Amino acid sequence: MHPGAHDPERAAVVMADSGETVSYGQLDQRSAQLARHWHQAGLRRGDHIAILLENHPRYFEIVWAALRSGLYYTPINRHLTTSELTYVVENCGARSVVTSLARADQVAGLADSVEVPLMMDGTVDGWAVYEDALDAQPPTPLDDQPCGHGMFYSSGTTGRPKGILFPLPERQVTDDDPMVMTGGPLGLADGCVYLLPAPLYHTSPVVTGALCHRYGGTVVVMERWDAAACLAAIERYQVDVAQFVPTMFVRLLKLPDATRLGHDLSSLRVVTHAAAPCPVDVKQKMIEWWGPIILEFYAGSENVGSTMITSEEWLAHPGSVGLPRFCTTHICDEEFNPLPVGEIGNVWFDTPGASMQYHDDPEKTAENRSPQGWYTMGDVGRLDDDGYLYLTDRKTFMIISGGVNIYPQESENVLIGHPAVLDVAVIGVPNDDLGEEAKAVVQLVDPAAANDELATELLAHCQADLARYKCPRSIDFVEQLPREDSGKLYKRRLRDQYWGDRESRIV
Repeated sequence: MHPGAHDPERAAVVMADSGETVSYGQLDQRSAQLARHWHQAGLRRGDHIAILLENHPRYFEIVWAALRSGLYYTPINRHLTTSELTYVVENCGARSVVTSLARADQVAGLADSVEVPLMMDGTVDGWAVYEDALDAQPPTPLDDQPCGHGMFYSSGTTGRPKGILFPLPERQVTDDDPMVMTGGPLGLADGCVYLLPAPLYHTSPVVTGALCHRYGGTVVVMERWDAAACLAAIERYQVDVAQFVPTMFVRLLKLPDATRLGHDLSSLRVVTHAAAPCPVDVKQKMIEWWGPIILEFYAGSENVGSTMITSEEWLAHPGSVGLPRFCTTHICDEEFNPLPVGEIGNVWFDTPGASMQYHDDPEKTAENRSPQGWYTMGDVGRLDDDGYLYLTDRKTFMIISGGVNIYPQESENVLIGHPAVLDVAVIGVPNDDLGEEAKAVVQLVDPAAANDELATELLAHCQADLARYKCPRSIDFVEQLPREDSGKLYKRRLRDQYWGDRESRIV
């Protein structure tokens, strides 16, 4: 259930590009040494540490040091500015920050406000040498190893990020862990090879990677996302389990056929995806390509509800994100009244035992609960006759044009299917008559192809599948949409370019 429980010679972490490997023996020893260093510095159960790193071979030893010493660990998005990451460090009360020399410019001035600043791969003034700190400690575990937990922050796409806080488990890291029960559907097993192509500062990759270690699997970490390199890594390391987001599927499908079909992917047995609903056409093509091994989850860092759907179920319910797991799903209007099957409303989960709160933000905590005690992640959707959930969009992304609700995801799903489109976002922009109108912001496979004729073609393509009122009224072309490495789109940044100081219902 922890690194020390497995064969010390087995690979725990492999970096996909370089092949650099961390064994279970090294992961166990280094995480124990870091836990001792923190303990010697006075950190105790319930204290917080923060991690600001690229996808690094030593990332998981920091996570495991926290998990085996009762600490909360907070991964920080490596793309944040100094002021943004300083906010996270101060908000979570991190007593220690672990970073690398590659992030030295970002952490300028931060060391003075942190009790235990550690920097690996070299150092600058104010930061202790990470490697020396570990070498000064014996490689044996602490006598007391209470379980720690992650405290993750919302992405901040609609405002200041919020810390998501859970009670610490009341057990030792050497005890049986109920988390292991959740890994079976993911395909995790003793000796599995699990590909993580996303940034480790996101919840699902780092949590699932640590869960893989509980099983004794090998985690293959991509240093950065690249569609062609992903296929090469699956073949090179004989990956049997992998995790993606829909944007990655789109990138894979739009590779040239010679690249896309030029690798042996027969080792794959379970592929999961989450983080955003997948366009029906994209999911269909992935199942045709890889077979019915694709498993979809709908969940969030808040862990207040989730659904799951297999490929076979999805083919019978295309577009669904599945049936609820460990909870009951309700679709309600704005007054929390249940809506009939098929009607679109706010998605709420009745999840026994859910216990999250937003750190130091009781008002935000209250916003995600209904009078019945249900929880929401801010999504809008519907249920079918069989109880399968379909997500329409994020509530905050909904466009209200002339009093009519428009859900951008519908037209985004259609437009991404056009062969010229590499990425797309539909947002609400000002309209003096209607309040706002839908606009598509499109990133093309070939940027040089952008012209008025193609814009007209794309609008017609959308209108051929959807009612005209659901479709964008105009299209702008951009070289690059503001997406995270994980695939998350910053719609707020796009919106701000069009709205300026004007107010909007879109946030």
